[in-house]
Amino acid sequence: MPVSMTGFGRFETITEEFSHVWEIRSVNNRFLDMKWRMPSVLRSLETRFEKIVRKAASRGRIDISLSVETRSAALLGVSLNTAQAGAMLDQLRSLAKAQGVEFVPDMNRLLSASHLWRDDSAEADPGLVASLDQGLKKALADWNSSRRVEGAEMVRDMTTRFANLRVLAAAVAERVPTVLKDKQQATAERLTALVAQAGMTFTEERLAQEVAVLADRLDVSEEITRLAAHLDRLDEAAAAEGEAGKRLDFLIQEAFREINTCGNKAQDVEVSRLVVDFKVELEKCREQVQNIE
Repeated sequence: MPVSMTGFGRFETITEEFSHVWEIRSVNNRFLDMKWRMPSVLRSLETRFEKIVRKAASRGRIDISLSVETRSAALLGVSLNTAQAGAMLDQLRSLAKAQGVEFVPDMNRLLSASHLWRDDSAEADPGLVASLDQGLKKALADWNSSRRVEGAEMVRDMTTRFANLRVLAAAVAERVPTVLKDKQQATAERLTALVAQAGMTFTEERLAQEVAVLADRLDVSEEITRLAAHLDRLDEAAAAEGEAGKRLDFLIQEAFREINTCGNKAQDVEVSRLVVDFKVELEKCREQVQNIE
């Protein structure tokens, strides 16, 4: 069953050496667009993580954030420039002494001093990387679960609307023969009156030709047949597994084209009303489809 492009997923991992939290938020988008927020020391793993995400998603704008806490900086492949950090603390201690104030360094402030941390050009700890992989996969599973729930609601709504579209299409198909018959009769009477007024002769064969041309111009049987086929395929696409958004969007466009042609050809007030109702219902389906992957 199709899934929504809108969803949220989260997974937290806690071990003795480290902890990390993945959060995933997504909205609809024509293509797959991933935005990452993670510690800079783990940026080298972005391509690795992207491959994991692509196995779970095909469309949508996805914001993925990762927060990591470790007991050792070595797990991230970085080290503190202790010499520079020590020199800075010594200078601050001397300044405090000269000013006659007590100096108690806040060692946590060193975490935000990015210039004090050196990249040792080494990959993060393999155990941490493996844990991050698993955490991302479980966050994606949670995210997909929420998308499936919303997707199911969308499909239920669209299925009801597809049924309404069938009723409206059937009403158009039922009305058109009556319109055709009335217009044929009116055309024959009008032509006969005009010919009589002009004092001309008009053979039955010629009259039959004119009426036949009118019938061909007003005939929408092909459009009605194609419209019914599109509605069948909409039901099939909404019930199918995998990516359905683009397929549903294309079929809705085709259904719109066929019903629009019916309205233009029929030139009837009642048919026009039915066509407008059909388009309104179809547009509501299109709005739903914009959020389906």
